[in-house]
Amino acid sequence: MRLVIARCAVDYVGRLTAHLPLAPRLLLVKADGSVSVHADDRAYKPLNWMTPPCTLTERPILDAEGEETGELLWVVENRKGEQLRITLAEVLLDHEEALGEDPGLVKDGVEDHLQELLAEHFGTFGEGWTLIRREFPTAIGPVDLLGRDAAGATVAVEVKRRGTIEGVEQLTRYLDLLNRDELLAPVAGVFAAQEIRPQARTLAEDRGIRCVTVDYEALRGAESDELRLF
Repeated sequence: MRLVIARCAVDYVGRLTAHLPLAPRLLLVKADGSVSVHADDRAYKPLNWMTPPCTLTERPILDAEGEETGELLWVVENRKGEQLRITLAEVLLDHEEALGEDPGLVKDGVEDHLQELLAEHFGTFGEGWTLIRREFPTAIGPVDLLGRDAAGATVAVEVKRRGTIEGVEQLTRYLDLLNRDELLAPVAGVFAAQEIRPQARTLAEDRGIRCVTVDYEALRGAESDELRLF
């Protein structure tokens, strides 16, 4: 991973255009090729980003006489021709660190088993629903379950033991990325948990995410052979 702190301006050139004026920001370049631009707020959400596969080229900016100005230009481009053009006026920190292979998220045993059960019985969410795969990868982590509803539309399911606002935010980030993929979009969200906090349910429903409270013991078959959702 490469971490660069710089005074920079960012322009997105693609289906739309967007501009971030000159300001100090953190630039993350990951081993998978993704590039993201962060401010010192907004928690985990970047101001702008480019997901892999993409290329990064870096070159000095020249003035009218062909002399280097001391500024750098990063051009991050994906296969669709969309670009992030990052102008670095002043580099304050440039550090690279090899993190190695990540072991992945170790989930609570019940939560992991709940995900496994819902993958095996994906029709629990609706008649005719089918699973595409578990742990569907994205640039910011895997979606627990990805599938299709009876009409063939893509659905992403985030599974939690206890559903909180943080879980809704996590699913929202996944949906934002998945809906950029023309082969998957539009992607709807399902937030599934044994217990969903009222604030989390309100936030999810406000964002168009369906909430499903799951009976873990019923899924295990401890109480009945019938699968139930409440």
